Amino acid sequence: MSQNNSAKFTFLYLLSLVALGFFAIAGGMALFQVINKNIADIVENYGMRYDISALRFALSAMLVAAPIYLISVWQINKNLLSGKLQADSGIRKWLTYFILLVVSFVMLGWAIAVINNFFNGELTLKFILKALTVLAISGAIFSYYLIDIRREQVSGTKNVFARSYLYGTIIVALAIFIAGIFFVESPAQARQLRIDQETINRLNTTENAIQSYFAQSGILPENLDVLSQEVGFTTKLDAQNPSTKQNFDYKILEKKKYQLCTDFLRASLSEAEGGYPSYTYPYGNYEHEAGRQCFERTVLDDSGVKAIPVR
Repeated sequence: MSQNNSAKFTFLYLLSLVALGFFAIAGGMALFQVINKNIADIVENYGMRYDISALRFALSAMLVAAPIYLISVWQINKNLLSGKLQADSGIRKWLTYFILLVVSFVMLGWAIAVINNFFNGELTLKFILKALTVLAISGAIFSYYLIDIRREQVSGTKNVFARSYLYGTIIVALAIFIAGIFFVESPAQARQLRIDQETINRLNTTENAIQSYFAQSGILPENLDVLSQEVGFTTKLDAQNPSTKQNFDYKILEKKKYQLCTDFLRASLSEAEGGYPSYTYPYGNYEHEAGRQCFERTVLDDSGVKAIPVR
């Protein structure tokens, strides 16, 4: 085997390792999110609940990594069949076991994370399904590479097992991708959700500015322009809807109560759909429908709160 071929085969094995890492982890992430989506739990922390962003990343990684992995493995087997890559080649043996070593580390960490979530109160059914996912992925990878490395006759003989592995991987990848795509909105819809989230962020910034203004002056601002004119409160951009470019409608209802109105492109996602928890905002949640929405808020007044002496 020439040095050029040695470099080529080393590249193919290392490329397959990197692609396999992304492919396997992304496939597991996608299945985990499908499980989280379909099996609701009233008590969930961040790592246990459905995360639509994680599902988007997993599908994106699969879309890129799966073809690269399959092509690199196909090229390796093609060279084994033609005899350009020998069965007893040091590159083949060392890099195959190196792939198994790296996969072992990844799968051990994955299994530990799944078991840790179970000990932290995850539903038994979700734990079982996620554990089976880890076992299935690791079992498929280890089975292929261990059986492949033990083959003595590789040149001139078509490997039915390798072909079955490649076809099976394609089918599984397509099944996972199709299952995940049902729960992911289109890019246009995702952009609308991002714009709505930016609108919420600006609403929250405006509310913080109103609260700060009230804390200093004891009254609500006459209008939102006052906040941008005063140093340190907010800017004109913070009081503007990023989609319509119109300022938020601001109305004083009572001495400590006001209303902010603006437009949204889509209805907000619930936590079960991968939306942000409502408790992440200090003055109230921003759950909304599409179109014109108004939020009533009451400023916090701590002027009458007495300090509790330390004993």
